[in-house]
Amino acid sequence: MGDHKEQPLRVGAAVRRRRRALQLTLAVVAERSGLSIPFLSQVENDRARPSRASLEKVADALRTTAVELLAAADPACSVDVVRGEACEPAAEPRQRSLVRGHHQMHASEFTGDHDAGREFQYRNDQLLYVADGAVEIEAEGRAYRLGRGDTLYLTGGVRHRWRATVSDTRVIVVAVAEHVEAVQNRSR
Repeated sequence: MGDHKEQPLRVGAAVRRRRRALQLTLAVVAERSGLSIPFLSQVENDRARPSRASLEKVADALRTTAVELLAAADPACSVDVVRGEACEPAAEPRQRSLVRGHHQMHASEFTGDHDAGREFQYRNDQLLYVADGAVEIEAEGRAYRLGRGDTLYLTGGVRHRWRATVSDTRVIVVAVAEHVEAVQNRSR
């Protein structure tokens, strides 16, 4: 009741829209991502579903995030329930979107560790909330240790990276969507 029927996400149209908005060819995206042109074509036409790692490569090549591409894959709706998964904690790190559709806000839940070497920089502001466990975050040349219940606010444009320091860590990341022009001219 009120829930969207569970269907596999189809990111092809979102990938194609983003690529065309940047005026890039499949060949350029293939070169940037290290993926083949035929595979990218199949993804855009929803004939292939990219793995999480492949989707992140495509997102990086398109100067966006996998979360943005996934969010753009579902039609927007005014009321939506995203159910928690009733399963045991995953052995592998995972990420799930907490908001579906093309909205002004995005929220994701990260469980376990992820690529601690990957640096992030978002155009708009972002909030990280540690729901369980602990993380170390490097931002603006400083290291921050956060535990359960702690939050860290990052102004748009701040380069940062983070890693879980405790197993079964859950981090909620909430951000103003990249497609929203929320950045003001800030003097640094």
